[in-house]
Amino acid sequence: MVSLKTIAQRCGVSTATVSKALNGHKDISKETKDRVKKVADELGYFPNAAARALKTNRSYNIGVLFEEEAGSGLTHEYFSGVLNGLKVQSEKQGYDITFINTCFENANIPIAEMYLAPLAMADSVLTDSEKRAGCMLVDLGADTTTVSVYYKGILRHLSVIPLGGGNVTKDLTCLQIEEPDAEKMKLKYAKAYTDINNIDLTLNYPIDKDRVVESKKFIEIVEARVEEIVENAWFQIPVEFSDKLLGGIILTGGGSNMPEIDKVFKTHTHIDKVRIAKFVSQTVNSKDPKITNHDGTMNTVLGLLAKGDMNCAGDEIGTDLFSNSAEKPVAAEQHKAPRNPNETAGKGVVLTAAEKAAADEAARKQKELEEAEARLLAEKEAEEEEKRRKENSLIHKMMRGFKKFVKDTISEEE
Repeated sequence: MVSLKTIAQRCGVSTATVSKALNGHKDISKETKDRVKKVADELGYFPNAAARALKTNRSYNIGVLFEEEAGSGLTHEYFSGVLNGLKVQSEKQGYDITFINTCFENANIPIAEMYLAPLAMADSVLTDSEKRAGCMLVDLGADTTTVSVYYKGILRHLSVIPLGGGNVTKDLTCLQIEEPDAEKMKLKYAKAYTDINNIDLTLNYPIDKDRVVESKKFIEIVEARVEEIVENAWFQIPVEFSDKLLGGIILTGGGSNMPEIDKVFKTHTHIDKVRIAKFVSQTVNSKDPKITNHDGTMNTVLGLLAKGDMNCAGDEIGTDLFSNSAEKPVAAEQHKAPRNPNETAGKGVVLTAAEKAAADEAARKQKELEEAEARLLAEKEAEEEEKRRKENSLIHKMMRGFKKFVKDTISEEE
């Protein structure tokens, strides 16, 4: 994690100067402020709320309580993006976010760690070079489209658009087609882009055994909605990052399977580097073809599963299955030493109650330690100041002058 000391070393100034520059103190020149802020942005510095709390006696923590009956929690593809956007923007302002979801608690399910779905998926489909160079990750889902912007290895922006492949299907129902039949036609005939010279005006697509639809009309309906989704996705990119996407555009999700979808993105964004992430970077072994199919539909789920690197079931099974018949502890008892929040900052990890309590306790102890050190330093400075005051007092000066006079007189007599 980037600290003030790292920024100070890079800028050639003191840590105090960096702190003042980032907090807008008036005694720091504009040139120094701009230089410090530029370096901080390049290094991906975010203010540490816990450290600030020690100095200001303010928690800099925002609690978000949400409860939903479905029980999907932070894996919901729309609300996870909304909550993560809140988290990212809050961290930029130096605040921590604590999400409190009661659905698992009500179900008596202990939680070891929670992740935000878009960030977990991004870690599984993006390369480190793409994150560093700057890239746009577009997850084309059925109901929503999630847009993530990475630059210099840091998530810079995340937004969720309430438009997806399901909207194309619903648009096709205007042809007096039932939605399941419209979905089948979309999967069979739909293309994101068809060159006008390749449109056969005499070609018809069968709806059922009695009805058909003109291919030209079908193409117009599909392309109109796809164009709207792509334009809205590109509109989400902040202006300051629109020219920094050297890593290109990465498409994933079920919608990325539509033929010519990459060409539409190239046309509307003027970015030629477009890659379709059909599968996660991890090796996945499964007998179920739905899981191993390289079509992008399972990337979010597999990305979340890849984050589950904690043993929540107790001790690992050894060669002797009957050597330990003791009852296995529940997940909540397995994590008495939660991860350091600094290790998971910016990675989409949501602190559990145990981790939050541990972080607060560590911050309290650190505060007490710093206060004790501050008191000792203040006492030492007070003693030195008292000593200097006595040395500079009028009586003390007279006594020193008298002693010098006596010493000089004795020296002359000898």
